[in-house]
Amino acid sequence: MAAQFTEQDRWLFNGGRHLGLGNVLGAQLGDDATSFRVWAPNADAVSVVGDFNGWNPELHTMLPSESGVWEATIPGIEQGTKYKYSIKAKFSEQRLEKADPIALHAETRPNTASIVWGREYEWGDDHYMTGRGDLLGQSAPVSIYECHLGSWTRQGGRNYRDLAAGLIPHLELNGFTHIELMPVMEYPFDGSWGYQGTGLFAPTSRFGTPQDFMAFVDMFHQAGIGVILDWVPSHFAVDAHGLARFDGTHLYEHEDPRQGYHPDWGSYIFNYGRNEVRSFLLSSAHHWFDVFHVDALRVDAVASMLYLDYSRNEGEWIPNEHGSNENLDAVSFLQELNESVYGRFPGIQMIAEESTAWPLVTRPVDVGGLGFGFKWDMGWMNDTLRYFANDPIYRSFEDQHRVLTFRAIYAFTENYILALSHDEVVHGKKSLLDKHPGDEWKRFASYRAMLGYQWALPGKKLLFMGAEIADPREWDHEGELPFHLLDYPVHAGVMKLVGELNRLYRETPALHTWDTDPRGFQWIEADDVSHASLVFLRSAEGHPPVVAVCNFTPEAWHDYRFGVPVAGPWKTLLCTDSDDFGGSDLVPHGLETIDEASHGHDQSLSLLVPPMSVTFLTPG
Repeated sequence: MAAQFTEQDRWLFNGGRHLGLGNVLGAQLGDDATSFRVWAPNADAVSVVGDFNGWNPELHTMLPSESGVWEATIPGIEQGTKYKYSIKAKFSEQRLEKADPIALHAETRPNTASIVWGREYEWGDDHYMTGRGDLLGQSAPVSIYECHLGSWTRQGGRNYRDLAAGLIPHLELNGFTHIELMPVMEYPFDGSWGYQGTGLFAPTSRFGTPQDFMAFVDMFHQAGIGVILDWVPSHFAVDAHGLARFDGTHLYEHEDPRQGYHPDWGSYIFNYGRNEVRSFLLSSAHHWFDVFHVDALRVDAVASMLYLDYSRNEGEWIPNEHGSNENLDAVSFLQELNESVYGRFPGIQMIAEESTAWPLVTRPVDVGGLGFGFKWDMGWMNDTLRYFANDPIYRSFEDQHRVLTFRAIYAFTENYILALSHDEVVHGKKSLLDKHPGDEWKRFASYRAMLGYQWALPGKKLLFMGAEIADPREWDHEGELPFHLLDYPVHAGVMKLVGELNRLYRETPALHTWDTDPRGFQWIEADDVSHASLVFLRSAEGHPPVVAVCNFTPEAWHDYRFGVPVAGPWKTLLCTDSDDFGGSDLVPHGLETIDEASHGHDQSLSLLVPPMSVTFLTPG
């Protein structure tokens, strides 16, 4: 028997508190019949059309209810049936054909119909699900591989299962703990990379069925790797078959373009103050955790949700009731979203891509925060890439040196992820490798040092695919990663470095346990501008400390001395200048402290610091 839409469902839906619309709206398969339900409160008439009735709007009409939900139960409808809703607008003669906003499955572009589909799948990830909270918490060694499924490879099978079979060994080899997928929620235009969606409940059919995507997640979980999805509640596609003007009115979006249209992206903005829209978005988020077992959602473009004047000039936006630019409806929606998913799904995380200094993004709602678990550190990303784009000769200038040290001022105000994402390698920004100036040796050495610096700092890690092989080209969503570059030692060395950095990060508590705790970081030398060098301490209670020594010039520094907290022998855990990674192999060994106070410590080390390098040292 198909699921019913009860009086309680109506009350929750119209009150903005329904968390499971995927269970009651859309096409609900039963034993002998399928129930169709769609929200279209301003329609004059609605019917179900599809390949089962020749797309004739006169044959299967739906009945309205006070909730604005129309309903019809049709016998004989089986999984795989294609359908849409034919909607006659109340305020015009317009007849619209709309895909189901709650559909679990859809036709592959350029076709746009929804497909009746069930959720049956036998999961094999019970062990992973039980302990996954320990793998994505603030004290865990979280290292994320951001991936665009369509362009990771175009070789072999293109099904979710085939892609998982190729990706899993690659992530295992490189030591990543999680994969983050750019949006897989159904979308019509490849060039939007998934960020202009039309189906917030359906994994894109480009790579298979919903069960294929369930198997994708299941395979990763059984390999011990978590799955994070990009989720886009900030805007949606304007395509005629989608949510835009769904029942002939601005149903999901604001009517006033000053509130309902994104000038940057040519897309519509959800009306976060409308209860039914809140229920829709809340249910979408819960759906991916519940039905597909994902471990985290990374919420895209949060800043565009928070500010009414985002990317708008004076006169192009409407202030809130207090006369200011905060979108109070979006704030309360995000708070409710985070409280609801954390309350229902133990061990998951919510991650914000928030590019401003909005306060308390990763702090609890009950103290005025937005309630996210992590936030991308966009300031660190911008400053780091700006610094390493300088010719090394200019890195010895104070204004450039301060670009790096500035982060320490705010590093623990939020729970940060240090992300070098897809956004940094498109639209003429160059590849990560190509941002580094100089000849081949300098470029690769500087690139390796940047990665070492990223892994040495407090904060979880994220790299976009291709960074692990030092892809020299900008990302092209129509291309694929040039894995043939691994035939060249410099590229193979970078990938070996990424694997070793992840291993070290995972196995060394001082490098991850206090990633979000100020006790985990201390400057030893922050002001050595002339040498373009930094030395800092990473700590975790009850574990050996790690000292990171950074030299961002092509010159080796001899007899470089700095204080350390532990007397006796020290050893090198990893050096980005090792010949294993393509470096000059000036790796320090056999270190012993000297009884001379320095930098606030009673003893110090003196060593040769390799050029363009980051060296990880520990007592031993």
